[in-house]
Amino acid sequence: MKIAGIICEYNPFHNGHAYHIQQTKEKFGATHIVAVMSGNFTQRGDVAITDKWKRAEAALKGGADLVIELPVAYALGSAEQFAYGAVSLLNSLGCVDLLSFGSECGDIDMLGEVVGAVQYAVQTEEFFTFMRNGDTYPVALRKAIEKYYTDDVIETLATPNNTLGIEYMKQLDSFGSSIKPVTIKRFGASHDSEEFKSNTASASQLRKMIAERQDVSAFMPDYADIGRIETAILAKLRTMSLEELEQTPNVLMGLENRIHKAARIAPTLNDLLFLIKTKRYTMARLRRIILCAFLGITKNDLKNPPSYVRILGMKSKGKEILSKADCNIPIDTSLMALLKKGELQKKQALLEEKCDNIYALAFEKRLPCGIDFTAKPIILKDE
Repeated sequence: MKIAGIICEYNPFHNGHAYHIQQTKEKFGATHIVAVMSGNFTQRGDVAITDKWKRAEAALKGGADLVIELPVAYALGSAEQFAYGAVSLLNSLGCVDLLSFGSECGDIDMLGEVVGAVQYAVQTEEFFTFMRNGDTYPVALRKAIEKYYTDDVIETLATPNNTLGIEYMKQLDSFGSSIKPVTIKRFGASHDSEEFKSNTASASQLRKMIAERQDVSAFMPDYADIGRIETAILAKLRTMSLEELEQTPNVLMGLENRIHKAARIAPTLNDLLFLIKTKRYTMARLRRIILCAFLGITKNDLKNPPSYVRILGMKSKGKEILSKADCNIPIDTSLMALLKKGELQKKQALLEEKCDNIYALAFEKRLPCGIDFTAKPIILKDE
């Protein structure tokens, strides 16, 4: 067995994702694939278009063997927090050989060089000066690297999937993990592209089509829409104190004051984001912060690594992965069972269930509470 981990959102799963899985098997000899997938909220600060069970099923049909859930606090975290939570889960399984990710450059050695550049640049006085002057983290990092490194390093850092891959590699280093990073050059539509190549559309383009009420039936089924819970988000923010807002992950340097003020006058979510926006914060970061505040996720929820492994779905080969696993945290298909494993597990599970109850309101046909405790894992036969 050679087990490869893939960190993903599959929002939605498309042909480019299937290509990545296929290439991980063909190019690197992976016999088994375990996917760490965001649940019902995503790193771009939005609801997932379809629920985690449908996306897990699509992943299994697309070539994954085991799908486990990235807890919501990490799924809505920064790139570093997202990578930390996902790599921690893969490392906890104790049986994963490879971490495979898509990148624009497709060169693991180049990415390794950039990891070293990033680790150096964030310690420089120039980086801290750029941050103090109001630049976002990505902009400050790019400016610091431009001062010390060549164009190929700068260009590698400038694209989003390269950046995520670099975070994965940094986290593998921080855990002292034996998992080997490997990368597949992206195929088809690029990240955030609005183009179609062959029968592959980027997830961003599909989300744009949904927002414009275009027909996406050729690519995906029904969907959730954050617009359906917009009033609830605004209502919650209007009742939050400055102290509560300050405890929201990634709220720094008085941002809670801007949110507090904007929430009292903004009639829509887009207006709220516009009123809060400064050059220090990217729009994606602000969307994540607003969702975390709304869902009651706090900085304390990110102090510890994920406390359990929750299985969303598997095939026969997924059971082979589990038979080889030497997991150092509880692992189960049942959220209720995991809740009973200890205080850390209880806290994480209750947060997950609460957030999923809110997510259930984002569909045209609203769903009742408690589905996360009663849902069964997706079990498929190997093809």
